[in-house]
Amino acid sequence: MQSINTQIFGLLVAAVLFVWLFKRIGLPPVLAYLAVGLLAGGHGVGWMAQSHEMDFIAELGIVFLLFSLGLEFSVSRLMAMRNIVFGLGSLQVFVSSILLIVILYLLNFNLLTSFTIGIIIMLSSTAVVAKLLKESGDLNKRRGQLAIGVLLFQDIAVVPLLIILPLFASNDSNGIGWALLFALTKGAFVCVLLWAIGKWVLPKVFNEVALAKSDELFVLTTLLVALFAGLLTYSFGLSMALGAFLAGMMLGESHYRHQLEADIRPFRDILMGLFFVTVGMQLDISFVFDNTGIIIAALVGILILKIAVVTVSSLFMGERKQDALACAIMLWQMGEFGFVLIALAAQHDLLNVEQVSFLIAMGVISMALTPYLIDKTPFILKRLGMLERAKFTYEDEPQSSPLYHNHVVICGFSRVGQTIARFLSPEAIDYVAIESDPILVQEGKAAGEPLLFGHVEQKDILKCAGVERARLVIITFTEFQQTQIVIDAIKQVAPKVKILIRTRDDSQLERLKALGVTEVVPEALEASLMLVSHVLSMSGVPMSRIIRRVSSERRNRYKLLQSFFAGENIESDTNLPERLEYLHVIALPDKAFAVNKAISELNLGKRKVLIKALRREGEEMDMPQDHTILYANDILVLQGKPRRVEHVEHYLLDGIE
Repeated sequence: MQSINTQIFGLLVAAVLFVWLFKRIGLPPVLAYLAVGLLAGGHGVGWMAQSHEMDFIAELGIVFLLFSLGLEFSVSRLMAMRNIVFGLGSLQVFVSSILLIVILYLLNFNLLTSFTIGIIIMLSSTAVVAKLLKESGDLNKRRGQLAIGVLLFQDIAVVPLLIILPLFASNDSNGIGWALLFALTKGAFVCVLLWAIGKWVLPKVFNEVALAKSDELFVLTTLLVALFAGLLTYSFGLSMALGAFLAGMMLGESHYRHQLEADIRPFRDILMGLFFVTVGMQLDISFVFDNTGIIIAALVGILILKIAVVTVSSLFMGERKQDALACAIMLWQMGEFGFVLIALAAQHDLLNVEQVSFLIAMGVISMALTPYLIDKTPFILKRLGMLERAKFTYEDEPQSSPLYHNHVVICGFSRVGQTIARFLSPEAIDYVAIESDPILVQEGKAAGEPLLFGHVEQKDILKCAGVERARLVIITFTEFQQTQIVIDAIKQVAPKVKILIRTRDDSQLERLKALGVTEVVPEALEASLMLVSHVLSMSGVPMSRIIRRVSSERRNRYKLLQSFFAGENIESDTNLPERLEYLHVIALPDKAFAVNKAISELNLGKRKVLIKALRREGEEMDMPQDHTILYANDILVLQGKPRRVEHVEHYLLDGIE
């Protein structure tokens, strides 16, 4: 028996080679991992032995996948999808199961075997479909939402099925009702518990973690939350994947969503690869060769039946033909939870050895064929007259234009970043800023600024900001080592984008230019304004004109520099000039002192604090007039020196002078 180190090393070598080869010939990595499993398993070369520990680690891949999938959703969005999840999902599960059971019973299988095989085939693969949707960018399109809604209901339906099969095997039909009721009660309790934790606990936890400004701590906390949610639901008899999805969905409403996705992605992709390896290890290739004809016939039958059921069910729910058929093609395969039910049924003698081998072969092959069929879906729709052109877009479907396009990406949103943003805004130049200070992000977003929380060194965060579609990227911090990392990440995502960078001096000018920076602006050059005035004077420019130009430049620039969102620890910033004012955002609750009062009644001018802007129901008013009445839920942007703004905040909220 080879050592575990040798086995793992061989697995990594095979995975690297197969993924590289499959990508070169245009095939998805999923097939590469299945091929590695087929090669490494007991029915192939046999250098890897499948174990419960490996299966558990591989299952973590599904947990992280569902966690990242949950980040794409929110409670409001899931509620908006309830007709898909509980309408289309339940319809697909019920109709598919009934038809499969009837067909199998007519093929001389007994009723219990027909039921077992029928519910196994009815399930589809969340792992395969969700991964392909995320890679193709179709997750937010209608066909992707239909598929995910059905898969979510199937994952929920697995819970009672795991209870029913052992009870059927023991012929204890009297206990089924009570067992299901108990399971549903536990499921409802754990879902409410996770919702409460995600609503009130997790945001505070991640606020504290983000304030610590430790990348390692943020990653560890992300992994801990995903695993905790999965293990919590698992301890209540539900799937780990469902708990991870709920936790991700709760955090999907926070401004940490993009950073969470970036942190968990490497673990998700690696463990998902291991999951598909374990699936491939279960395929007995000799059994497939011995039963090729009947396996092909069964796969064709499943393909026709499941596509027909999902298509008709979707049309019944009012969906478009092309979305209904595209969703059906995504869901035709057998799922990973089917392997769990196969093992459970075999354990309780509901299936014989030959039936188990047959179902495993069909499951693995159907998973392997799914990426190819999804890739060819536009051509299938064209053949059926649902598309005019066989391209990878769907006719009459509103194309999801990128959130950011031909915009400016600002890396860092401290004083310099905010100043740049205020110059861009009056010129109607779109911009998005990336900032890692959670307090600054919170205040900036409350004031309507397009901010993303995250670390600019990570390519996933840059992609979320649409850097590959940007007209310009501006790096506002001056640390050279960090700047090098960011430039490298930007160039990997968008090799041709222009980069403007700020430095303290011009000592690294040539190195930065060699890295591909378009323009470098050393701060020391700002001091040359005085020198410029002398140069102009000695060049014959009248002094009055020089003074007017320099004074205007200074006045316009410094006026904007007088105020900024300070982020955290403003009082401890020893480099902060005492004369410098800052911006602070407050929201007026229902019982605030300032509610239903005009701005003039508050006498803020005497307190030397200005209401810079007011946001009400998504609309923003710059410099609101004195007669403006303040209402509950108004968001005010206050400008002034820190202590004065703090006193005015207490005054507006509590009426304390």
